[in-house]
Amino acid sequence: MKRQTFLRTSTLGLAAMAFGGRSWAVESITKNTDNHRLGAAWRRVVAGTSSAQDFVGVLALDWHSQKVRVQTEHAVPSRAHGVLAEVGGGFLVVAARPGMWLRRLSADGEVLQHLDIQKDSAGRTLDGHIMASADGQWLYTPETSLVTGEGWISVRDVRTLARQAEWRTHGRDPHQCLIDASGALLLANGGIPRTSDGKKTNLDQMNSSLVRLDGRSGELLGQWRLNDHRLSLRHMAWSVASTANQPLLGIALQAEHDDAAQRRAAPVLAVWDGIKLNIPSRDMMAGGYAGDIAPGPGGGFVLSGQRVGKGVLWHPDAPEQLFPIAELKDMCALATPAATAQEGVLMGSERGIGYWHPRKDPRMMLWPTAMTLDNHWVVLS
Repeated sequence: MKRQTFLRTSTLGLAAMAFGGRSWAVESITKNTDNHRLGAAWRRVVAGTSSAQDFVGVLALDWHSQKVRVQTEHAVPSRAHGVLAEVGGGFLVVAARPGMWLRRLSADGEVLQHLDIQKDSAGRTLDGHIMASADGQWLYTPETSLVTGEGWISVRDVRTLARQAEWRTHGRDPHQCLIDASGALLLANGGIPRTSDGKKTNLDQMNSSLVRLDGRSGELLGQWRLNDHRLSLRHMAWSVASTANQPLLGIALQAEHDDAAQRRAAPVLAVWDGIKLNIPSRDMMAGGYAGDIAPGPGGGFVLSGQRVGKGVLWHPDAPEQLFPIAELKDMCALATPAATAQEGVLMGSERGIGYWHPRKDPRMMLWPTAMTLDNHWVVLS
């Protein structure tokens, strides 16, 4: 197919690259691009069968030779979702809702631990995410009671993964959680009522919220809601703060309105500044669903409009707008190669991995085999 690469320039003066088509030119790849290792989860058809299997493992990216290599992969009992990088190059991966397992992999991608939560959290399911405490001694896992539908946080020993305490999330359908500068826990209650097998039900009773909990006791320190109760708060990322501003918490939204047109027209980003939770942009470009969110340049955020195949940039200097930066079919997983968010964004899509940077040429590599990446991945040290 003909290469289709085009350049957009935003009012911020950022060069925004977008990709399309089946093949991509490689002549513009810079020689000093670092290679990357990613902890990820994916699904693919097992050779010689017609059955799809879920895997977790390590993907090795070599931008110079234009190759993606599956360094390790391990079959898992169900779909995986959230991934958390650990010191030393390893990572943790959590089963998607309604999940029952948690797994730790080493820096070389081998399985170190596997936990079935029914052994210490009977009657609960994992909700697909995990976060470490500020001191690195504990792990927080959002969970749901199969009996009441209430959200819980299990506090787990970082070494054994065993549950040591439990806290209420003051909501239902808890999703991603992050730590703030004080060590407090920020958690998105998705608010969607679900059956015991995770299916949505009674959406008119949705009640999504952002909560802030004490990272040592679980005490509720604050709770925030949006005016539109059909917007579910899901995935989160901290912006990279400038010297003049504090970091913002960006929250990706999932519209659950009954009317399809209303869902497609819904906003995809909420921003919390430590005081207020608001929707800065009503731009409809991302189709009412953001699959993932990552810090972007200039204190902004990059979001993946998975259902419309678009990557968009939000910037605090133009808060009412979204800027298109990529067009990739079924793009979702996002990751920044460096903590500063000045090294661009890695984007997972149906056909492969895209790389966007506001001041560099776009790049793309195809998967080594047909595979479907899950919502999230992390860059490993």
